[in-house]
This record gives sequence, C-alpha cells and structure tokens, in this order.
Amino acid sequence: DVELVESGGGVVQPGGSLRLTCKAPGFVDNDCGVDWYHQAPGKGREWIAVIDNDDTTQYIDSVKGRFTISKDRAEDTVYLQMNDLKPEDTGIYACKTKPPRGCTKPSSWCYRQCDGYWSRGTQVTVPS
Repeated sequence: DVELVESGGGVVQPGGSLRLTCKAPGFVDNDCGVDWYHQAPGKGREWIAVIDNDDTTQYIDSVKGRFTISKDRAEDTVYLQMNDLKPEDTGIYACKTKPPRGCTKPSSWCYRQCDGYWSRGTQVTVPS
C-alpha cells in the first residue's frame, strides 16, 4: 500500500509563501499522479491541483499563477509551492494519489495501485 506523508503547513501572513511536501513512496514506480485538495473551515474538500504521471499539471482558477505543483522522482515526493497566500487559502491541505492518464478501469492494476491513497492533511492559516 502507498502511505502519503505530508508536511509544510503553518501560519503565514497574507502575501507570504509556504511549500507543502507530499512524500508518496512507490508512486513513481507505480506511475501514479498526485492531486492536492483544500478544505476551508466549514466547507467541503475542493480539488486545487494535479500533477500527472506524464508531468502535466492543472490548477483550479483560484490558485493559477500563485501555486505551483512539481515532483521529484528520485525522492518520490510532490511539492505544492504556494505564493501570495490569501486569507481564503486558510484550511487543511491534503494530497492523494490518482491513476495515471489513460488508466480508467477500476479493475485494472494501474488503477488499483494508485487510486485514492490520502495523506492526513496539514493546516495552513493565513490571518485576515
């Protein structure tokens, strides 16, 4: 099983930066992608960014130009660099593995190896 370990949260003033780290042992060997999610206080979990097995990235509009997702294959680690943080970025951030692009059948090996392994989440607080 893949166990994701996350770190890097904290308290930062508006306009500041943080880098979140998601250590996902085996996700490179299994060709998984990784999603990042954000849950604001009192709200549901929201997808915010993804890096796929082919290194393509996508972002939700609210973080485009401010957040950057990247990965270090040698370290089996995915990063979320968050710049120009705003009070609405406050919340819990979690990472999750996802199947590689083109792998869509839940019964397939590629899907089972990658689908739905979560980190515990880390708190980011940006005071208003």
